[in-house]
Amino acid sequence: MTSWRSAMWSLPEVHWAAVATALFAAGGLCQLAGTPPWLWWTLYLACYAAGGWEPGLAGLRALRERTLDVDLLMVVAAIGAAAIGQVLDGALLIVIFATSGALEAVATKRTADSVRGLLDLAPERATRLTVTGNRAAEEVVEAAVLRAGEVILIRPGERIGADGHVITGHSDVDQANITGESLPVDKQPGDEVFAGTLNGTGVLHVRVTRPAAESVIARIAALVEQASTTKARTQLFIEKVEQRYSVVMVAATVALFALPLLWGADVQDSLLRAMTFMIVASPCALVLATMPPLLAAIATAGRHGVLVKSALVMERLGTVTRVAFDKTGTLTEGRPHLAEVRLLPGAATGRTGGLTKERLLALAAAAEQPSEHSLGRAVVRAAHAAGLAIAPADEFASEPGRGVRARVGGLLVEVAGPTGPRHDRNRAAHEAITDLQNSGYTAVVVRLDGTAVGVLALADQIRPGAAEAVTRLTVLTGAAPVLLTGDNAPAAVQLAGQAGIGDVRAELLPEDKVNAVTDLQRRGARVALVGDGVNDAPALVTAHVGIAMGRAGSDLALDTADAVITRDELTAVPTAIALARRARRIVIANLVIAAAFITVLVTWDLFGELPLPLGVAGHEGSTVIVALNGLRLLRDTAWYRAAGPIRPRK
Repeated sequence: MTSWRSAMWSLPEVHWAAVATALFAAGGLCQLAGTPPWLWWTLYLACYAAGGWEPGLAGLRALRERTLDVDLLMVVAAIGAAAIGQVLDGALLIVIFATSGALEAVATKRTADSVRGLLDLAPERATRLTVTGNRAAEEVVEAAVLRAGEVILIRPGERIGADGHVITGHSDVDQANITGESLPVDKQPGDEVFAGTLNGTGVLHVRVTRPAAESVIARIAALVEQASTTKARTQLFIEKVEQRYSVVMVAATVALFALPLLWGADVQDSLLRAMTFMIVASPCALVLATMPPLLAAIATAGRHGVLVKSALVMERLGTVTRVAFDKTGTLTEGRPHLAEVRLLPGAATGRTGGLTKERLLALAAAAEQPSEHSLGRAVVRAAHAAGLAIAPADEFASEPGRGVRARVGGLLVEVAGPTGPRHDRNRAAHEAITDLQNSGYTAVVVRLDGTAVGVLALADQIRPGAAEAVTRLTVLTGAAPVLLTGDNAPAAVQLAGQAGIGDVRAELLPEDKVNAVTDLQRRGARVALVGDGVNDAPALVTAHVGIAMGRAGSDLALDTADAVITRDELTAVPTAIALARRARRIVIANLVIAAAFITVLVTWDLFGELPLPLGVAGHEGSTVIVALNGLRLLRDTAWYRAAGPIRPRK
């Protein structure tokens, strides 16, 4: 965090915006305190120099290319205001535009740093296996030099150095950052693995299938960068409007000054009329018509756990017509929990006669107690939550990718996945496993002294409020949300049913999620995607608005998303959209007010005799009105009102 702040303050746009703001504040305090005019005039003019030189230079470069931009127009308007004594108005314009430029520079830097940080997930080095004669040797090399066909060694706890296929070994691999799967995936010979994913407790030999530059994680980085560029192109229309406005504004000001001189008017009178026009036609009120409501909505949302990164994002959030959710870590809590305990027929007879579900869970938890596997920890948590006594275990052993065994109270307890030994010899166990897997659960078989006696069903747990959020979003946007996940289809459908989502798209890689979002937007939807992982990052940037879950979200998701739900409360999503819609309504009202004032004052100045004090009063009055109207959203009641009954989309 400290290094990021240092990097941010090193940006010249941020540095000069801060200096300009400080000088403006100092000038205002001196003016209010009644100090000599030369002092606060000096401070205001220094504010002009600090905040206006860079837009001014950019405007001059644009002039050399025979174009005009609004930055140059604002600098000219500020100088014109100072020329007729309204130095405060000019300084305010300078501060507004310097701050806007700084925010744009910060956003650009964060996006670039996020893409570079993504590539850091893949290890820089890998252990390559080479064969000389009949001897195999290990060699640590740069991951970038690995080529297709080479073999690498991945030890327990290491990140996989390249995309490839397992040729020997068994292990569980956490690949949530690529596929979004909530649970580690069992890997055995023939299975595909991805660069940057985390190996579990086993040892793997992997044959490389792609060089580093073509790995899945490198393609994710490329997608993020490409989507960022595409999103920036949406600003072209705004730039065209600014160009036309600048030309009209400059032409009107020059004409208003020069034409009366041709008719013999006094130079000072013509200059006064032209400068009055510059003041009353200044878009300061229009700028404040837009920013206060959006910034106030940002501040209010931030106090209630939603960080919206810019006013543009808040404006876009108010236009969302469809919401898409990731599954793992977004609609769910991102960790497995015990959903069901099934006793198999005959488990209550024989040596284990009297076996109950509680006893079965206690024995399984005793065997899993020393394990570090996420499924084992879920079994232990469930036993503790049920208040069961967990006996000590002896002779504990773990077989990566298969399961654990231990001796508990004289019984040999085995807890293994469906690939574990002998499960297919027990028809009842096979049927229970198939039924649970078809329902979207991960099935684990429990054996006592070699006999299958029960099956444990584990699944990711849906977040509290998920179903409520889905219902409110359906009413708010007029369209039901969609689920986009890399998890398997049965698990996705099972979870979607709990949340009330009917449109489910499962087993998606990152580029598939991008294609799904693009397809929805091609059909006219403005999509807000809610996600948390690295695999969601390209789609987060592609979406009309990207929203990340803050507590468990990856650094890349948090950086590339437009908004962050810091408290991981899904009900905040429809509330934030409702608040953004109210902000947009206030923006429209403010624009009407500001445009009406400008139209009346400009018409008066062009066709009548508008006194300068009245022009300034009208200009500043409209600015105050729209600012106060927008600041209404700073109250907490604005959030609670948005969180109340949702108004259906018309």
